[in-house]
Amino acid sequence: MENCETQACSGQKDVIRVGTRKSQLARIQTDSVVEMLSKRFPAARFEIVAMATTGDKILDTALSKIGEKSLFTKELENALERNEVDLVVHSLKDLPTSLPPGFTIGAVCKRENPYDAVVFHPKYQGISLDMLPEKSIIGTSSLRRAAQLKKMFPQLEFKDIRGNLNTRLKKLDEQQDFSAIILATAGLSRMGWENRIGQILSPDICMYAVGQGALAVEVRAKDEDILRMVSALQDPQTVLRCIAERAFMKRLEGGCSVPVAVHTVIDESQLYLSGAVYSLDGSDCLKETMQTCMLFTQEGVEGPNDDTQHVGITALGVPRNALNAAERLGTELADLLLSQGAREILVVARQLNDSR
Repeated sequence: MENCETQACSGQKDVIRVGTRKSQLARIQTDSVVEMLSKRFPAARFEIVAMATTGDKILDTALSKIGEKSLFTKELENALERNEVDLVVHSLKDLPTSLPPGFTIGAVCKRENPYDAVVFHPKYQGISLDMLPEKSIIGTSSLRRAAQLKKMFPQLEFKDIRGNLNTRLKKLDEQQDFSAIILATAGLSRMGWENRIGQILSPDICMYAVGQGALAVEVRAKDEDILRMVSALQDPQTVLRCIAERAFMKRLEGGCSVPVAVHTVIDESQLYLSGAVYSLDGSDCLKETMQTCMLFTQEGVEGPNDDTQHVGITALGVPRNALNAAERLGTELADLLLSQGAREILVVARQLNDSR
């Protein structure tokens, strides 16, 4: 089967062009996806096309203040639309829950550690957040991280820090502004910087962002050859977890301008989704957990002609009932929180963030 797919895909195009952001982490992530595709489709030739996005260019403003939903994806999607690239590799957490018409996420690769990590200033090596001196400043560009950690560590102060991983680590090490910064564990691991991780934050301290730790491959929805090719990278458990998370976020109408956090686990055919919304200072919080069964046969799997998306994801080869159940779980959990007053918390958080 793979040989047939290889011939179909490589026969369609001499070179398959892969779009990516220019940052070192984005290139590492894209290289890993191209390597996986090359192993499965040895006859195909790939060319990486790197470009800068709006989020890469605007470095003096907090992400939550820019007001653009597709900060790290718009330029890449424009290239995809113009047929300048055939697929694009993203961090899934950068992708909005609603994609522009004509695009789909054709694969969600196996998720790496989704938790957040603390990187300490060299003078604080070997300690944890609760051991830092009072009024220590923690750098993070995420309202979600700040809201949870303000609630957990009220003696600490939080300040925006922007830039790619290299830039943020340089600011931490060479300036005295920050005692620590919070980053995604997966990004540090992909860069080979596990030795900088001082503390990994468990979900009871800080739940993670929707899709965090997973790589997504975005394609043109009607490009069946490429869609079928990238679907070979689909990790069923990761895709089900991330569909539940994205459905939760979509129903809440959340994004980087409001503090929304999740945690998912698949255990013995049950998908557990925990979701929470926070006020900016973390004082108001609504958090619930729901679960649903994932035990479905391979009958009724998504096929290339189904044209079905689940919060922007086309999951060929994954049982349709499982995809529907995961999406329903996210929506129902969001509805539960909305019935408890989540909308009011999020409206106030948006207003306060806009006025800062």
